[in-house]
Amino acid sequence: MDSSIKNKVLERYNFTCQKCGFQDKSSEEIEIHHINPKIFDGEDNLNNLIVLCSVCHHYSPDSKEEFERYISEKIDWKVLETFRKSNRSISKRTKQGMLNRFKQGIHLTKAPKGYKLVNKKLVLNELEALNVKKIFQEFVETDISLTQLSKKHNMTTAGIKKLLQNSTYLGKIKFASQESQGHHPILIEKELFDRVQEKLKNL
Repeated sequence: MDSSIKNKVLERYNFTCQKCGFQDKSSEEIEIHHINPKIFDGEDNLNNLIVLCSVCHHYSPDSKEEFERYISEKIDWKVLETFRKSNRSISKRTKQGMLNRFKQGIHLTKAPKGYKLVNKKLVLNELEALNVKKIFQEFVETDISLTQLSKKHNMTTAGIKKLLQNSTYLGKIKFASQESQGHHPILIEKELFDRVQEKLKNL
């Protein structure tokens, strides 16, 4: 998510959880939540974003309809303080563990299309990998639009764009704002990847 959008959302809701009323000007204990999730094509715009504290965010439902009911049932932030302190401790240990794995070159999230996780390591999913390469080549070598490409491969436009921008295919891994070289196989050569990024910029 663009940092400028995130800042606008935080300021719009005065750094305050919209379910329990917990306020955190440091923004360490609050998070931005998509009312309509990105997996359902929810966008990063102000009307689809809301502020929740880490506890309320953890328990928030996925669907837009269930979330609207969830957010309407208010709770006093003081009631959640015990859970917040516990969550803070768990979160700190989790982040440290993820950072240690990142430093070891280990992929931290679910496997993107074209890969699969085997013993917590990314390996190529040969059939999907061929399709991913085809998507990259088709996008850069033809006049096909993102919408047409997404329909052809049974994906959303946002999903196909995210795939085309995924540096995991270059063998990279990410943690927070950091990026480094991983140990998994490279799926897309840098020259092809760069050509795709250049075309995306000019859309």
